[in-house]
Amino acid sequence: MKIKNNINKTLFGIFTITLLASCDNSGYDDYKPELTPSVEMNGEWYIDISDANGLQVEHAKHITYDSNLGNNTMYINDNKTGWYVKGKVTVDTKNLTFSTTNEPNLIDSGTFTITEGKILKGAAHSKAGNVTDSIYFKGEFSYDPGHILTFSGHKRTGFLEDNY
Repeated sequence: MKIKNNINKTLFGIFTITLLASCDNSGYDDYKPELTPSVEMNGEWYIDISDANGLQVEHAKHITYDSNLGNNTMYINDNKTGWYVKGKVTVDTKNLTFSTTNEPNLIDSGTFTITEGKILKGAAHSKAGNVTDSIYFKGEFSYDPGHILTFSGHKRTGFLEDNY
């Protein structure tokens, strides 16, 4: 019985090695991932939020990502770490600008408006001094009309020394 088990294990091993060795990897050379329209504007950001009274929130982590709708929109989302904002903004990928008016806030009540949104490539420095992108915009929420917040920050680099 032991001999039969050893023969079965040996045959299984030979079959597995043969199968793995025969795999064709040549198709991977042709693979080119498709880029989303707002790829230059997408990322994770550390953003400070201030108003006329000064700094209100420091280093709130926001994420910008493409809506994949093909209509020059991307999402902005702070995952409830800042001023509770999540929704679509219209983007100009050529000028790296964005805005929206009365966009439904998907993680809070009411709507929000973003003006003067822009991303500046290589115009900021991270916590540890690494060069990264800058983000800036003004926001207003329907539950507090007339209260303009200024959002400004930099793109997360991924280096541990830059994390807050």
